[in-house]
Amino acid sequence: MLPGMEKRADALQRLRRTHEEVVLATLRAEGPMSRARLTKATGLSRTTLFAIISELMERGVVIESGVADDRPRQRGRPPTRVSLNPDAGLLIGVDLGRRRIRVAIANVARQIVATAADDAAADADESEQADLAIALVRKVCEDEGIGLGALEAIGVGLVGVMDAPDRRWRAVERLEAAFGARVEADNNARLAALAERTWGAAQAAEDIVYVRWSVGVGGGLISGGRLLRGAHGASGELGHVSVDPAGPPCHCGGRGCLEGRIGMPALLDALAAKGVRLTGTDDLLEAAQARTPAVTSVVVDAARTLGTVLAGTVAQLDPERVVMGGDLATLGGLVLDPIRSAIGELALPGTRRTLDIVPADLGPAASAMGAIALVLTGQDPSPPHPGPELL
Repeated sequence: MLPGMEKRADALQRLRRTHEEVVLATLRAEGPMSRARLTKATGLSRTTLFAIISELMERGVVIESGVADDRPRQRGRPPTRVSLNPDAGLLIGVDLGRRRIRVAIANVARQIVATAADDAAADADESEQADLAIALVRKVCEDEGIGLGALEAIGVGLVGVMDAPDRRWRAVERLEAAFGARVEADNNARLAALAERTWGAAQAAEDIVYVRWSVGVGGGLISGGRLLRGAHGASGELGHVSVDPAGPPCHCGGRGCLEGRIGMPALLDALAAKGVRLTGTDDLLEAAQARTPAVTSVVVDAARTLGTVLAGTVAQLDPERVVMGGDLATLGGLVLDPIRSAIGELALPGTRRTLDIVPADLGPAASAMGAIALVLTGQDPSPPHPGPELL
């Protein structure tokens, strides 16, 4: 082959791989689709798309599944949907929480096949937490008969601002060494937001505010379908909005932060000052569900404070949905109603807007599931532009 022909063949091969990755990224992010929808979503020509699908099917990477329901019935063979082959690969999500390690395992078709959790010491660092996660993954795989030969990637959720590469990469390197797979990491509250958009209460929504209210206060922002990280990895850190600049110092370096006002330790302290001594989260939730007056008063006041902070976020981001997760969100209307009221009163009340404020769907496994969504979507729910086609 002449040198010029070799270069063109190489260019064609690289372009084909790029187009193939666009197709796979779209299926990972959006799930099963008809060929017609896939053509539109990828921007590829019908001829190119069909050729790529045929090759991927021959290799067992994608399969046809069921009849597509996204276009009117026509004569002839009904259109089918193309999906990733669930047996073609596995993904692991890990949530390295403050005192709890959670893992989730999914196939590339976005089906969660196993979850597990274990306690961690409060003073465990990221390396020690990663070691616990490694042991937990191996145990659940042994218990469920899951082989990791087809493992493609691991997502990891960590507590706190993601601006300290040393602490982040300690966990990443441990997991990479243990499993020999690509590992990506992000803040675990942000990952819970991504999970709720992928599987939970925010499916199909493009602009979302997610809040996790529990021991601390965290969150995640999604704009135009994309998870926002921020310039310094601090996007969504609602718990560190100052509600009292003259207030007590916070571990973040600020003063009077929201988390110090309404996080679980602060609520327990507020109740102790009223003579109501509770030992932890479960006691507080039980008392609130029983509508114990002092507990109800403290929780409602805290919810209104959170709603006041969220009103500013809503005014700036203009979301279509606010999703409330974490332990306190399980109290339902007791916390959701004051939050709705504060946002309605303060977030541009004269502006027409439709805003849903709803409880999260996914529970404690949300961050581990979001870590899977992280590697499923590559953090960009919109696949890369395929570029020009070469004939």
